[in-house]
Amino acid sequence: MSTRAILRLGSVKEVAQFREHLRALGLAIPCDNEILRGAHSPLCAPLARGGIKIGNRIAINPMEGWDGDRDGNPTENTIRRWRRFGQSGAKLIWGGEAVAVSHSARANPNQLVIADHTRAGLAQLRAGLIEEHKRAAGSEKGLLIGLQLTHSGRYCRPNAHDRPEPRILYRHPILDRKLSLPRDYPLLSDAEIASIIEEFHRAARIAWELEFDFVDIKHCHGYLGHEFLSAHTREGKYGGSFENRTRFLREVVEGIRAVAPQLQIGVRVSALDTVPFQPDPAQSVNGKLGPGIPEPHANLIPYRWGFGVNALYPTQPDLAEPIQFFSLLEKLDISLVNVTAGSPYYNPHIQRPALYPPSDGYLPPEDPLIGVVRQMEAAKELKQRFPNLIFVGTAYSYLQDFLPHVAQAALREGWVDVVGLGRMVLTYPEILLDAAEGRALQHKRVCRTFSDCTTAPRKGLPSGCYPLDSYYKNSAAAVQLTAAKAKR
Repeated sequence: MSTRAILRLGSVKEVAQFREHLRALGLAIPCDNEILRGAHSPLCAPLARGGIKIGNRIAINPMEGWDGDRDGNPTENTIRRWRRFGQSGAKLIWGGEAVAVSHSARANPNQLVIADHTRAGLAQLRAGLIEEHKRAAGSEKGLLIGLQLTHSGRYCRPNAHDRPEPRILYRHPILDRKLSLPRDYPLLSDAEIASIIEEFHRAARIAWELEFDFVDIKHCHGYLGHEFLSAHTREGKYGGSFENRTRFLREVVEGIRAVAPQLQIGVRVSALDTVPFQPDPAQSVNGKLGPGIPEPHANLIPYRWGFGVNALYPTQPDLAEPIQFFSLLEKLDISLVNVTAGSPYYNPHIQRPALYPPSDGYLPPEDPLIGVVRQMEAAKELKQRFPNLIFVGTAYSYLQDFLPHVAQAALREGWVDVVGLGRMVLTYPEILLDAAEGRALQHKRVCRTFSDCTTAPRKGLPSGCYPLDSYYKNSAAAVQLTAAKAKR
């Protein structure tokens, strides 16, 4: 499908027109005509469950910063971004961003690291966020701040942007080829996994000492935690059965409860997935990306390299094992869950619906609204099955000007407990706060999913919204990015 066949949401001015477009696509998600204000707004409703109290229903989802120092400390760019998280007015800060548990676990050489030498820097990020939040929301009452702990696994690049250093759990017949891994590329040993688990324990202890309220044990987007869930073909105690594939999570949680018993734990998980995609070679000409199509996989059925994937039809999701996973989270007394999908590396249209592709992606093979609805419906089904868990929903940014209308309705109808924002926060962090407090939306700040926030880091540039945020728009990095895009 060409992007010309997809209605550009920026051209849609009225809610009624947006709702009619959903109907034309055969999509059904809640969407309110009017935005409620103040105490009447579902966005402003507090949430209390067990020992967790959250002051409203707005969350900041974790993103990868790509703008820290080489030693893992934050820079001025990082500090500014975290202050904008506070400016959002959101009462749930889900991790701020992915923070590596060690240098070797980094997805890029500018990712933050949690270690003794970065304590002061991470504390500064938290303090700046709280300071800005007080200005936006009036007080820090009901503010819950977490830190996402991650190991990048297959996508480790700790020392150079152009030098992958994958740490893999099993042979993947498609991803190994995409990463040019030889057949004898070493797998992580059980002993190495044990060391990584200890790194998560140490990191969680530091997070607790820095007064973060919870840590997220990242299980999404193709990184190590997510790869454990799909390790059907791995031999030994960390692969094969569902029990073995979730052993990593159980051992991480057990250790955290031992070293920081009062620290809450959350899990962000890719609850649905598909086989990896590629740009259609037949339609990729003169350096221009074609629409995404599934990688050839006819000889890989039943498909044994995914989680939340239909083994017989791996272009389709299957929630059977994710339901088992959420049941396990309940048994582990983990009530904070964040539902996402896929991976930005091998099927970005599933993970982050967008009209314009990142530099290493492909043109959307479907209207991105289909991807939004896919994630929303998965979160709804899981929420209905596990009503006692606190569900954060994702994929809302593509809704653009109609994000507040859908977010309010999704909360009102119980599809999720909290609405999480990612890309939108880079350009317009207070969009839901503005809506809930009756202020007119600033349409020129609304994320249009240009994907420069992904393309820039892939090129080794700082994170940010280059088209819309003046902080980046006129920077030297913006000139580099424009030149890089012109070559495509």
